[in-house]
Parts: sequence; C-alpha cells; structure tokens
Amino acid sequence: MAEHNSPLQVYPGKGLGFLTLGASLHDTLIRLKSQPLKYPTIDVSYSPAVPLLSPVALTLPNNGVRLRFDGPDQRLRLIEVLDFTKAQLSYKNIDLVKVPENAPSVAPGRTPPEAIGPAFRHVYHRLLGPTFPGEYVPPPAGEGSSEGTYILSYPGIAFSFPFQDYAWSPKTDFVSLLSSSAASPAKSLAIFNGSSWQEARQNLFTRTPLNPRSLALSGRGREGNPDEIELVKVFGQGRIEMTRRSSPPFRMILSQTTPQDLVAELGPPDAIYRKNDRRLSIHKTGTRDSKQQQTSYGNHPGRYDDLTDGDQSSTNTGTDDSDVSDDPARPDQYESDLSAECFYNYFHHGFDVFISYPTKSSPAFPIAESNGNEISPGHSSNRLVATKLLLHGNVPGFYPFNRYRRSRWVIDQKQIPNCDTPLNSESSFSELSQNLRQIWKESYANEAEEKSSQRGMVLNRGWGDSPGSSCELLGGWEESADSQRDTIRNSNSNGVLGFGNTELFGFPGLVFEVLKNDAVSCLTVF
Repeated sequence: MAEHNSPLQVYPGKGLGFLTLGASLHDTLIRLKSQPLKYPTIDVSYSPAVPLLSPVALTLPNNGVRLRFDGPDQRLRLIEVLDFTKAQLSYKNIDLVKVPENAPSVAPGRTPPEAIGPAFRHVYHRLLGPTFPGEYVPPPAGEGSSEGTYILSYPGIAFSFPFQDYAWSPKTDFVSLLSSSAASPAKSLAIFNGSSWQEARQNLFTRTPLNPRSLALSGRGREGNPDEIELVKVFGQGRIEMTRRSSPPFRMILSQTTPQDLVAELGPPDAIYRKNDRRLSIHKTGTRDSKQQQTSYGNHPGRYDDLTDGDQSSTNTGTDDSDVSDDPARPDQYESDLSAECFYNYFHHGFDVFISYPTKSSPAFPIAESNGNEISPGHSSNRLVATKLLLHGNVPGFYPFNRYRRSRWVIDQKQIPNCDTPLNSESSFSELSQNLRQIWKESYANEAEEKSSQRGMVLNRGWGDSPGSSCELLGGWEESADSQRDTIRNSNSNGVLGFGNTELFGFPGLVFEVLKNDAVSCLTVF
C-alpha cells in the first residue's frame, strides 16, 4: 500500500516515475498492467482508419495522466498530467501540490469544484526557478469563454496556467501577470523532449528519441540485455538485415542461420511455441523426403500453399502449418519433423522465427540486377535452421494487440529500379501490392493467372482463445474467452467481432496479413 501511495517523481525531459520518454507502447502497457491496483483503468485511443500513421493515446482516468505515442514507431513522446487531484507528484523530493486529505474524490472526466494544482509562485520560486517568457493562448473565438491559457516552459517540462483574458497585456512581464489574481493554479503539465514546448511541438512525434524502447535497457542492468532492433531490411532470396540501436547489424539468411546464431545475436527467445495444428495442410503442394525439401516457386508467385504457410504466429488460431507434407506412408518421419519444428517468439523485438529444416530460397526480385550475391545451398536437411521470419505490426484494434512490440521493416529498393514509393511497414497494402505486382508482372503467363494468384485468403482471428486479445486493456486475458468476446461484441454497433477477419496475400518470399483498413498487421518473410 505504501508503494501505491508513494508520489511519482518528475524528471523533466525524461519521464514520470517509471514512464520514460522513448519507451515502446508494448513495454509501457505491460508495466501498467502489472500494477492493476495503482492503474485499474487504461483507455486506448487511436484512429481506426490510419492506426499506423496517427498518434496513439493511453489515458489513465483514475490517475489523471495521459500518454501520447507516435503511430509509426509507437514510442512515448509526451506525458501529460491532467488532474493533480489524482496524481501525487514530486520534483527533487518537493511535492508539486499538496492535496488536502479531506478533499472530495472526483469522478473520471469531472472537473474538481476547486482548482487544485501547483501555483505559479511555487513553481517559479521553489521548484524550477526563473525561465524565459512563455506563450499566451487566448480563448477560442465564438465559445464565450473569458479564460485563456499561459504556457510556461522549461527544458523538458511545461505548465498550463488558466488566465483571465481581460487582464492579459503583452507589455507586462509574465512574472507580474502570473503572480496576479487573474491567474489560477496550473491545470496541467507536460513532459517532453526539447528545450521548450514551443520548440518541441514542431517535431514532437518525428524526432529521434534519446531513450531506448525497452525500460530494461535504460536501467543499470542493461549490459545483460540484447540490443534492440531498430529496423528490419528485406532484400529477397531470404536475405535479411536487422539494424540495431548501438550494435552492428545482424544479417540473417533463411535456411542458413541456426538457432545458435539467433540466441547469440538476439538473446534467448521469450517463449518457444511448438506447432500442433494441421488444418491448412490441404493447400500445400510441396513435399520433402528425408534428405531435401522440394518447394516449387516457378511462375506462380503467391500461390495459396505459400500464403497459408505465412501465418506462423505464436497465437494458436488454427492457421499453423509446417513445411512437412502429410504423407500417410511415413507417419514416423512426419511426427519426428513436427516435434522438431518450433517458433522462437521474440515478443520484445516484435517478431517470431520459425525453426525447421532448410528449404529452397525464395527467388530474387526479377527486375533486380544480379550483384553476384546469390544464396548458396543451405545446410544439410538434418540440421534445424531459421526458415521464416514473422514481423508483427502491433496494430491497435487488431486481435493480438500488444502481444508483440511493433516491428518496423522496409523492402530494400536499391534492387528495384524505377520504384520511388517507400515499401515499408507504414505503407498501405494497396501501395505495396501495386508496386509488387509491377515487379513480378513478367512472372505471370497471362492476366488470368495474375488475377488468380492475387486472390486473398480470409483468416478469422476471433475464434481462438488467444492471450493476445486486445481485451487485455479492459481487464486482462485471465478472464474467460466468452467474456472477452462479449466485450468486443458490445463495442461494435452491429454486434459482431469487428477485427476478427483478415486476409492473406502472397508474393514470392513474402506473405502479408492485411486488415480491413488496409494496414499490414504481419509480414512473413520466407
């Protein structure tokens, strides 16, 4: 209980308590949910139309705090304290405001009967000291309000003081104005990265954060933690490069990189998932004997046997399928192969790696110039290697939201002439598909084959009991699956699951899982 009532320390330009600027949405939510008594309610706000381009906001109504994350990288950019009656704060062991013990409790969303917040004199003389003049924002025209706002900025922190508009004079110094009776105690404060609020807001959601995404990497024990992945570059032919925050890039080659390589470069996986569902094996056409996997790509980029092979996530939703064919004549070999295959789940990195036997490399981009770096044959089929990489988008509103940290990726365009449109994790699938179809256009025998190859396969994400359900934010997946589905159903006007169905679209070496809003929720590289 003492921990629950202890004040949160204010760190200008860095954070509030354990909430650190630059931290990932995934890491922040995990920490908040680990303290349900202190943070009983977490509201998530995002744009359903463009969830990866618009900011994401976490509101803690019982604590008077709001956190704003950028959309593409999902990193904490702004911390706001909106209600000082619910947030006990201190700066260098000095309380920002003393809330009376007998003060009446205020319901979330209601305004307290009396203004309770740090007074200007307290901020200016006891907490932070002198600073440069701030900015006065007059009341909106036409709303009949007589109260404006004066924003007083310090490096990394700013206070908003209500001010009577009739008393404002640009010729009077701000110390005299905010010390007068026309000014009220601060109604909010903001913590950000920048020399002042006026400077920081210009590129608040686009500037490079100073702190890492993982809270574990910002502490004293960071030496024992693997470096975080900034960006995954896809080159084709199973070649992948992972750009890291402070370490040299890690280059992965599918069907050659071993599990030992992964552990050495990425650290041990957060979990290991072994497949047990074979319902989509009917779509497979490749077979593998005890010596070699036989997979034909030919002139059919994106065949359904490739599409169904792409959804190898750790959330068991009935889509898991391996590269081993269902051969009733060899049940022993089948069972042996199936027990050996597994997923390395890297939730904190934002991806899964499928561990299996070597397969034939996917083809290079057909219009790319040969650079002499063709992939040599993989290891012996008796040796387990990484054969697929699943990059998760952590799209707000999608079924497994916050199961993984958001993973950002880009398809290397140096190999693709005359392609100026970025092909990355923030691109809509319509843009990606248009460019990739043009790239692979010559691989189709005719227009009919092209249309047939580009059909999407519908995948339902809402029928499984997945701990990755976005209902985590409404009370945790420890509740029954039925109660989760009821909560989802009540949040949609038509009474059905709003984000259960996705579609799979494939190109050689790539499978995209696409939501109804055209966002890519997962990219599988094989």
